[in-house]
Amino acid sequence: MPATTDPVIREIRDGDIPAAIALWHAAGVARPWNDPETDIAFARRGPHGTVLVAETGGRIAATAMAGEDGHRGWVYYVAVAPEHQGGGLGRAVMAAAEAWLARRGVWKVQLLVRADNRPATRFYERLGYRDTGAVCLQKVIAPEA
Repeated sequence: MPATTDPVIREIRDGDIPAAIALWHAAGVARPWNDPETDIAFARRGPHGTVLVAETGGRIAATAMAGEDGHRGWVYYVAVAPEHQGGGLGRAVMAAAEAWLARRGVWKVQLLVRADNRPATRFYERLGYRDTGAVCLQKVIAPEA
């Protein structure tokens, strides 16, 4: 793949949301049980989260959602448009997410990768991420009205 040399990485704007959601579907990171618009709105509702976009050629070509809880940083929705994969945008948007977290004093970044997604696991390992050996448990609760 040709290297991408002109990405502009910035926080998402309202007008970017449809393109970001389309990218998540094209890159295979969207799941039917998560509403992308709700996830974006939740990330943007305060100073503890953001959605970053990498724009190249006037189009959204990569994204990363970052958030922090005062102790750890988390990264979600890392996606690169299929036609841009292998050109360095994934690495660039991850570096931007890590920098966003570091500016908030976060020293530990975590992310979740589906167990069967070996290409993603290898990508993150090349960036220095390691399997913690922890088990992630989840419970869905209804938000307060």
